[in-house]
Amino acid sequence: MKKILIIGANGFTGRQILNDLSVHAQYKVTGCSLHPDISPNDVGKYRFIETDIRNEADIKCLFEEVQPDVVINCSALSVPDYCETHHEEAYLTNVTAVSQLAVFCEEYKSRFIHLSTDFVFDGKMFVFDEKINEDAGPLYTEEDIPAPVNYYGYTKWKGEEKVAETCSSYAIVRVAIVYGRALPGQHGNIVQLVMNRLKAGQEIRVVSDQWRTPTYVGDVSDGVQRLIAHPTNGIFHICGVECMSIAEIAYQVADYMGLDHSLIHPVTTEEMNETTPRPRFSGMSIDKARTMLGYKPQKLKEVLANWEHL
Repeated sequence: MKKILIIGANGFTGRQILNDLSVHAQYKVTGCSLHPDISPNDVGKYRFIETDIRNEADIKCLFEEVQPDVVINCSALSVPDYCETHHEEAYLTNVTAVSQLAVFCEEYKSRFIHLSTDFVFDGKMFVFDEKINEDAGPLYTEEDIPAPVNYYGYTKWKGEEKVAETCSSYAIVRVAIVYGRALPGQHGNIVQLVMNRLKAGQEIRVVSDQWRTPTYVGDVSDGVQRLIAHPTNGIFHICGVECMSIAEIAYQVADYMGLDHSLIHPVTTEEMNETTPRPRFSGMSIDKARTMLGYKPQKLKEVLANWEHL
């Protein structure tokens, strides 16, 4: 029986992975977070430990207690605007803590699966047109060199480097705009936010010239599960199969849920006037994950069609 430790188990992605792995008899699952378990009624399916991974002594106690075969790190300070104005805190969580986890994974011979982001890229190698298409350039692959445009992306890139240089067994999982049904106590995501606003009859401004590969949270969990037993080290893009603008995401939500299309107001990056820069394009290729892992993510419309049953 493999002992699995999931860090950041209260978060949106971490909770999905925790729930999915807990139903498998071959795994003994422990979740940990800085705060109490958001689903205490599920205790019995897994173990839950409150831990501050920014504290090295806490990490040491955690590893001694769990003795994990696999560590899945879903924890991060992931709000770009906050990271931009809180450099020390962002570095501590996204780099220093990750480095400490990597050291303990190596000591305990644990496979380290670390979640990262498409925001390690700047998108400047692409030519922008009114709509991204096959002529706009290739998607980013795992071989492309990161060049983040904000501090959040920088810290996630540095965290990746700490994992790769420390661990004998590791996988870095880059995800992008993870969406799905949020649980009480969790932060929302773009699909849930658009849906909630439109259902309430509220207008919403969405950027029309930033392109991503949106990813269903269940597909991230599936990709991570495939990497638990996969022996290969390296970076894997575990994201969606479609590259689309943020505005396109919002329009698909409106269309498939029968909501008011006219409440959506597309604006340019300049008009959005965001305080923190974002990459204009960060679409990632899943060819490596498809070939090596058999990874087959769903399209947004497929997830939306099944939304009430998620």
